[in-house]
Amino acid sequence: MPLASASTFPSQNTQHIEALAAQGIQRRYRRGALLIQEGETGDTLYIVLQGRLRAYVADASGRELTLGLYGPLEYVGEMSLDGGPRSANVEAAETSTCSVVTRERLLAYIAEHPEFAFELMARLIRRARLATESARSVALIDVYGRLVKLLNGWALAPQDDDGARPLRERLTHQQIAQHLACSREMVSRLLKDLENGGYIAVRERRIWLLKNLPARW
Repeated sequence: MPLASASTFPSQNTQHIEALAAQGIQRRYRRGALLIQEGETGDTLYIVLQGRLRAYVADASGRELTLGLYGPLEYVGEMSLDGGPRSANVEAAETSTCSVVTRERLLAYIAEHPEFAFELMARLIRRARLATESARSVALIDVYGRLVKLLNGWALAPQDDDGARPLRERLTHQQIAQHLACSREMVSRLLKDLENGGYIAVRERRIWLLKNLPARW
């Protein structure tokens, strides 16, 4: 799994999420709108109905690390439902519509459907594991190694006879830098080197992996 993966955790059974979302208040957010601010106290859960949210942390210099991207029927904000401060920032990565559910409504729903508590707990465990993996990667793997891990994790199956693999989404250099906890300039330099070496190509603003990336650069 790539560092700060954009992979989300789709539920195998969305029945509970859909039912809970129906009990919340729908709100629309423009791209870039901040829904949750790290450190603040909150008691609401945000269930994505349309669009996508980005969870991230930032340091005093403004450098950001993306923790995850969450699409329809994914939710954010559950980490602070114990009454503690928010552990990360969450913004709308694109124009999004969410169902905003209060802590009281969530607890009432769990009381009515106790099996949902196990689903919620499993989601928390998976997110904790991803956070551990991200921390390990930042601490123990250099920037190039993290880039290789991210590109391989986002690559789709080969799309032509030569085995070229496109990334599943178009990513800007800034977005990649936010996933790797490094500067945009560093990402641009590494990608340019890989392109010059014939390892990647950019087609219609999408990165393609032309052959296996070298373990070291």
